Amino acid sequence: MPARPQAPTLSPAATRVFQRLVMSGDASRTALANDTGLTPGAITRAVRPLLEAGLLDETGDRASSEGALGRPATMVTVRARAHQVVGVKITADQMFGVVADLRCQVLDELTLPVTDLRPDAVVAQVAELVDHLRAGRPEVGGVGLAVSGDVDAATGHVAYSPFLGWRDLPLGELVARRTGLPTTVENDVRALLTGERWYGVGRGLSSLALVTVGTGIGCALLVNGQVVHGSFGVAGEVGHVLVDPDGPLCHCGNRGCVEAIAGSAAILDGVAAAGLDAGSVGEVAELARSGQADAVRVLADAGSAIGTGIATIANLLGAQHILITGEAIGSDYDVMDPHVREAFEERAFGSAARSAIELRPLRFVDWARGAAACAVEDFVTHYGRS
Repeated sequence: MPARPQAPTLSPAATRVFQRLVMSGDASRTALANDTGLTPGAITRAVRPLLEAGLLDETGDRASSEGALGRPATMVTVRARAHQVVGVKITADQMFGVVADLRCQVLDELTLPVTDLRPDAVVAQVAELVDHLRAGRPEVGGVGLAVSGDVDAATGHVAYSPFLGWRDLPLGELVARRTGLPTTVENDVRALLTGERWYGVGRGLSSLALVTVGTGIGCALLVNGQVVHGSFGVAGEVGHVLVDPDGPLCHCGNRGCVEAIAGSAAILDGVAAAGLDAGSVGEVAELARSGQADAVRVLADAGSAIGTGIATIANLLGAQHILITGEAIGSDYDVMDPHVREAFEERAFGSAARSAIELRPLRFVDWARGAAACAVEDFVTHYGRS
């Protein structure tokens, strides 16, 4: 297989063109000029080093309606597999890995059990997973990691991950040292949003909120076309929006947070307190569908808490689109859904209620793909820079 291309020094214009092409896959030079505001000459200068590096191809002329009748348009196409990355989502009991190309198409995947959450053990296991996935793939040139909690993407530090039990961990540095590859670390929900920004529902949107429902309630925000990190790496923590000051204690130390009412553990605690035996949110949903009043109440409270949280996001951000996903979004979610929408409509102010709400099931491999998208973004944004 061909060796990974060496990085030329890219101008800001070339970086802009490269980003546009990675998002779209291909475009004519005329379309690139229209989309970026660059002149045709600037487009030629921007494309040249990327063609020489083997990251782009010119695919010849084809008929186009962009100019005069019958005028051909030269198409420029990303060589998506010329650079590949490994994306990894780390949970308390498993790590999910994928190899993806520049268009974030998954080429291979691997899941390993996690039996030891000590940082050294996890770093060693990440290196093992990366070695497996990059075997026979010299094009692999980066790693993206997605972990829950307070993550500073600029430094690769995990300040605090309550579900993994980590504090002040230089995860990016440790993995880069073990693998020899540039490593990007991001909060898992922001990683998902990054994937949506580049390749999913977020393309073309200026604002988007992505909310994940599962063990925790996570949120990431796209504002003015950019993923929001906040000054300290914490932004959009809808799971810790106050819903009920007298509500259950949250692991953050406050009471009545969305997560303390609507997280999976909170739902199971709620039905257990009512004397019901359920081992999963799915079993709680089955009890609710059968008419069990306490199960209905617990899920209604959870749905109302989520609806209040996303209404708060809509009121603050005015998001065009709110995507609700996560491991709890599936066939079990139908019981909560009416309560989510009712609370949202009651609490969203004015035009904020026009935000489109979309529910989408999520696989853990999608988290890993989001991590890969972060590594792709880092490569495209910083390619050719020291």
